[in-house]
Amino acid sequence: MIILNRTMNIFINPDRKNWKEILARPEINNADLRMQVASLLNEVRSGGDRKLIELTERFDGVKIPGIQISGEDINSSINFISPELIKSIGIARHNIEKYHAVNGKADSPIETSAGVSCWSRTLPVEKVGLYIPGGTAPLFSTVLMLGIPARIAGCNEIILCTPPGPDGSIHPSILYCAHILGIEKVFRVGGAQAIAAMAFGTETIPAVDKIFGPGNRFVMVAKQLVSLENVAIDMPAGPSEVAVIADDTADPAFVAADLIAQAEHGPDSQVLLVSTDPGLAEKIEVEIDLQLSVLPRREIAEKALNNSRMVVMEKRADIPDIINSYAPEHLIIMCRDYAGIGNQIKSAGSVFMGHFTPESAGDYASGTNHTLPTGGYASVRGGLELRDFQKRISFQEISQEGLQNLGPTIMCMAKEEKLSGHSFAVEVRLNKISGKQA
Repeated sequence: MIILNRTMNIFINPDRKNWKEILARPEINNADLRMQVASLLNEVRSGGDRKLIELTERFDGVKIPGIQISGEDINSSINFISPELIKSIGIARHNIEKYHAVNGKADSPIETSAGVSCWSRTLPVEKVGLYIPGGTAPLFSTVLMLGIPARIAGCNEIILCTPPGPDGSIHPSILYCAHILGIEKVFRVGGAQAIAAMAFGTETIPAVDKIFGPGNRFVMVAKQLVSLENVAIDMPAGPSEVAVIADDTADPAFVAADLIAQAEHGPDSQVLLVSTDPGLAEKIEVEIDLQLSVLPRREIAEKALNNSRMVVMEKRADIPDIINSYAPEHLIIMCRDYAGIGNQIKSAGSVFMGHFTPESAGDYASGTNHTLPTGGYASVRGGLELRDFQKRISFQEISQEGLQNLGPTIMCMAKEEKLSGHSFAVEVRLNKISGKQA
C-alpha cells in the first residue's frame, strides 16, 4: 500500500517483490560524472596548486591567496568561537574518543556520559562475490584465501567468478576448493566483465554487496569503477609486487628464488631489491640467470624482471624509509638484524622475516591472507582479514536525563553549523520532558 502526500511517499507493508524499487536510490549519470571527474583530475595533475586556486574560484566563487592554512590561523581559531561551543566540542570529543577507544573490542554498551549509552554489533556482509584469477595459472589458493574468511564471517551468499580455460572448463583444483568450502555458485567468466556481472547482476549471476579478489589492471580498474555504483570492493589489488631487503648474510640463491617467484605471476609483476652490499646484487643476478634457465614460466618471469629494480643503499638506516615510501605488497627481510628492521616498517602488505621465510609461504599455507594491497595502497591498509567480510553497526540509546545533560551540547553545535532542524529535533524533546509546548 502506498500513501501519497506533499512531502513523501509512505509505503505500508509493501510486498517483498517491490522492495528493490521502493529502496532504489536516485540514478546518477556516472558515465558523464566519470568524464567530468577525469577531466578535473587531469587539470589538477598538470596544473598543480595554480589549477587548484583557479578551480576554487570557478566552483566556490572565491579567489584564495593560497591553499594551506597557516599554523597561526589554526592555533588562533580558538579566539573566534564561543566558550559555549568550545565546551560542546570538548564534550563531543570526549564521548567519541571514549566510544572508539573500545569499539571493536566489545559489543557491550558504553555509557559515554550520564544517560547516554552507545554500543555496536558485528554482522556479516550479506552477499559477496569472489574473483579468482585464472589465465596462465589457476589460483585455487585464492579460493581458500577469500572463501574461508567469508564462511567464518557468516556471509549469507557467496558466489565465485573465474576465467575459463581454453576448452571452456574451470580447473578442478578451483572447483574442489569451492566444494569443500560449500561455495555452490561458481561462474566461468573472468576479467572486467566478471566484475561488472557481480556488481550489476545478470540473468545468471546475482549482484553482490561487496567484491573481493586480485586481478590484472583491467580487473583493478573495473573494481574501482563499480565502487562508484554503490558496490563495495576489498581493495584495488592489481599486479603482484615484492620488495626484498638483503645484506651480506643473505643467500643469493634464496633472494633470486624469491624475486623469480613473484615475477612469474605475470609480465606486469613488480620486483624490487634493496641492499647495502653492491657485491650481493651481482651474485643475485648470476643466480637469477641460473634459475630462469629451468623455469617453466621463464618467458613471463623475464618480462617482469626486465622492469625490476635493485637499489643499493649506502646508509643502512635509509632502507626502512625507502621501503615505507614504496609500500610494497610483499616485503622479505633477509638481514642480520631482520627483527630490528621489521620494527621500522610502517607500510607493507605482508612482511616475511628471516632467511627461511619465503613469500611463497604466505601465498599458500602459513595462515596469513595473500590478498594484499598493491600499487602503494599498503601505505593506508593491510591485507584481507575477517573484518573485511563484516560490518559494524552502531547503536545508541539516550534517556530523558541523558538528553537533558547532552541536549545543550548538541543544540549549540547544530546552531553553529546553521542546521536549525538538527537543533529543533533536540529542543522538541526537551520541551516535552519539561512539559512545555513545542
